[in-house]
Amino acid sequence: MPWSVAFMVIAIVLITAIARTSKERYRAMGRAGAEQAAPTELIASRDEVRQLKERVAVLERLITDNHGSVDLSRQIEELRDR
Repeated sequence: MPWSVAFMVIAIVLITAIARTSKERYRAMGRAGAEQAAPTELIASRDEVRQLKERVAVLERLITDNHGSVDLSRQIEELRDR
């Protein structure tokens, strides 16, 4: 009988230790994901996204509109200059 009690105590301690370790790992992963980018990086990223959206809009217009080759060349050159 004493061995079964000792085994149960060891099992409870082991389960508690595993649960606590898992909980701390989960919290650490949450903290790492919660870190935000620096404001300058955020501004640069937003500016880059804005520029890319403008370029995509121009490319969509080029594909869907039936303009002459001169107009097409001008718009392509405008994209290259950016």
